[in-house]
Amino acid sequence: MLRAGSALASLRLTLGVFIFLGLSIMLAYFNEVRTSPWLVLSLSMLAINLLAAIATNQHFRRQLPLMCFHLALLAIVLLIALGRLTYFKGRAEVVDGEEFTGQFVDTEAGPWHPLGAAEARFTNLGTRIVYAPGPVRLGTENHVAWVDENGVLQRAVIGDHNPLIRHHYRFYANWNKGFALMFGWQPKQGAPLLGSVNLPSYPANALQQARQWSLPGNAEPIWAALHFDDQPVPEAGGEFHLPEHYTVVVRQGSQRWELAGEPGTGDIELPGGRLSYLGLRTWMGYQVAWDRTMPWLLAASLTAVLALAWHFWQKFSGRSWNA
Repeated sequence: MLRAGSALASLRLTLGVFIFLGLSIMLAYFNEVRTSPWLVLSLSMLAINLLAAIATNQHFRRQLPLMCFHLALLAIVLLIALGRLTYFKGRAEVVDGEEFTGQFVDTEAGPWHPLGAAEARFTNLGTRIVYAPGPVRLGTENHVAWVDENGVLQRAVIGDHNPLIRHHYRFYANWNKGFALMFGWQPKQGAPLLGSVNLPSYPANALQQARQWSLPGNAEPIWAALHFDDQPVPEAGGEFHLPEHYTVVVRQGSQRWELAGEPGTGDIELPGGRLSYLGLRTWMGYQVAWDRTMPWLLAASLTAVLALAWHFWQKFSGRSWNA
């Protein structure tokens, strides 16, 4: 048993595990699934190697600072493995005046992530983005509202560095924003629908303000574009705003319609029903993160640093520095 423990605590095994861990990180980085079984396996092997070293090395047990350091190191490895199994990252787009209901543009999550984003509801009340000449974005102020667990309406202003935290999901409002075309759809049979067509991010895609989507009951997709001559992001600096004068172009197959930039300027009769333009709004992009291990990782890292400092202080405090 002792021989097996010594083998598991071997420094040669440690070197091999670190090489395996490096390869696992590379595989996970270039894979669509970032938490690969190889990454979790390599972290688990590193934890076993470290635990065996703590159990078999009497030198650690005789020196409390070294014991604390290696236990903190073990906690860091285990927390990293747990974090990769449970983390969540995503991007969401919410139109001004509408509620986030758990819909994401794209997501990335560990296999053990407890899906609960649909409970993290809030309303986007509007955004203020200020630019310096250039233009250079100075910051984002996104106003949000939500009802807390006690049924009380809460409000906050979030941005690049101050997130909204709902059910441990952290929502950061950032540079990603754009225009949303609001439409109403009245099918020939069924209830009317209201929805938005979020155009590509502005000004990153200033020359591509168009989007294609499908309507219920219509086999052929719809294409819509926004044309304007304004500067929603002023070159000389100022606030991001909706264009004052614009035209909405809608196409389906060979048919084409131009709608003036006013709500209710025209209804479009399509094979499956009637499409109505309702107006122009903005949408706000959010970077969303969920990782319950981060505070514990910080605590374990601080413990490791302090324990190592304690060990070296004991080692050198009894010696003369001028010797």
